Amino acid sequence: MISTVVWGTGNVGRAAIRAVDAHPALRLAGVLVHDPAKVGRDAGELAGIDRELGVAATGDVGEVLDARPGAVVYASSGDIRPDDALADIVRALHAGSVVVTPALYALYDPRNAPPEVREPVLAAIAAGGGSLFVSGIDPGWGNDVLPLLISGLGSTVETIRCQEIFDYSTYDQPDSVRYLVGMGQPMDYPPPMLAPSVPTMVWGGQIRLMARALGVELDEIRETLDRRALDAGVTTTSMGEFAAGTQGAVRFEVQGIVEGQPRLVIEHVTRIHPSCAPDWPVPADGGAGAHRVIIEGHPRIEVTVEATDEDGNRSAGGNATAVGRLVGAIDWLVAAEPGLYDALDVPLRPAVGKLGRKHP
Repeated sequence: MISTVVWGTGNVGRAAIRAVDAHPALRLAGVLVHDPAKVGRDAGELAGIDRELGVAATGDVGEVLDARPGAVVYASSGDIRPDDALADIVRALHAGSVVVTPALYALYDPRNAPPEVREPVLAAIAAGGGSLFVSGIDPGWGNDVLPLLISGLGSTVETIRCQEIFDYSTYDQPDSVRYLVGMGQPMDYPPPMLAPSVPTMVWGGQIRLMARALGVELDEIRETLDRRALDAGVTTTSMGEFAAGTQGAVRFEVQGIVEGQPRLVIEHVTRIHPSCAPDWPVPADGGAGAHRVIIEGHPRIEVTVEATDEDGNRSAGGNATAVGRLVGAIDWLVAAEPGLYDALDVPLRPAVGKLGRKHP
């Protein structure tokens, strides 16, 4: 079995521990945490599993990597600490591990990644003999392999639209929701995640991946943005109050322009409460979140994915499916040559050995 370390135990890390524990080819060998209060706690407790896994969390990165694990699931956020995340991942690659992570947006499309990100990674792979696969937590499969698979069912394809429709009140990341995305901030507050060129930095790689797979040339990548204020104050279960007049909903698109038209679109529709921007797209069942792919063409094809985890939470469900894609790639990556891989390289495979297994 492949000894596997989970680095980080937040929204992504909890799901990663469960996914590694459930995978028939993997063995959970370590859990790395930043919070001193988590050191010494059992991985099962940190992951919300009702049994111990016999692996105590540690903050000693050197000790864990010196054991040369076969794989590392890097689940720490790169949103507000991209340089630190890159340094951590490079360190794991130097140890010879296969690394899977959603943390480095620039490497969704490694061919077009900036040299300051790509070159240290390639040097670490050459030195250590590991591999790296980066795929999104938004989730990545919803913006690359799923739309590409569905596109093959049509006779003609005019546009491909990938939507994430999400209620942020269920998302356990208050700083990201309030300050990166700007929910609950005055309408003149400039959210860093919505600044011009930032959505392209994050999701442009997936647009380029789809274009490459479809064999089309992009003229450019464009962005659109719309923000709505709350008409009335709301109180959420996990993040408290959001005042009337502050930002309550965001809708943006990252558009791949082909021959002057937006043919490949990644769209995000996010709210802090269902009452805000009710005219914007909503999940078909009115729930807290969904991922949708719409192929305009002949025939028109629409597929909606609604995933739940952690007692019905759709935010957790989205995380779990994205983590499943990453963790499920580990044994393939271990068997492959060392390298820097993207979503078009790594196959999406059936759940071999998992059918009939109970929730961990």
